[in-house]
Amino acid sequence: MTPPQRRRRSPGQEPSAASTSAAPSRKDDATPNPERLFVIGGEGSGERADIDLVTLIVARAEPPVSATPEQAALLRLCVAPLSAAELSAYLGLPFSVVTVLLTDLLATELVQARAPIVRQKVADRNLLEAVMHGLQKL
Repeated sequence: MTPPQRRRRSPGQEPSAASTSAAPSRKDDATPNPERLFVIGGEGSGERADIDLVTLIVARAEPPVSATPEQAALLRLCVAPLSAAELSAYLGLPFSVVTVLLTDLLATELVQARAPIVRQKVADRNLLEAVMHGLQKL
């Protein structure tokens, strides 16, 4: 069963049975309200943490009572490490807004940002030899 869909009404528009039962158009979903995004991001200090799309974010604490709904959602999602791009996709928010939210959470030490694990371009020879010897013993 799918949850009921809501439609945004303009001021002065009367709700009707036809408008409440119809699904919202895709055009409404594709264009986010820039005023809402500004409210979510807040004024901030203007500086952002150095976060790119593959930076891993991990929550260090439970969401405090003073956290905004978006910050609380971020903290709940980050129980396991997630990239900033995944968080942006899960929340349906632009990456720039997510970086503002993460900057605030990093400043209050509620989350920890980690660089992604970079694999070596050349495998360690000792490790490869140990694996080879182990396979030969089988």
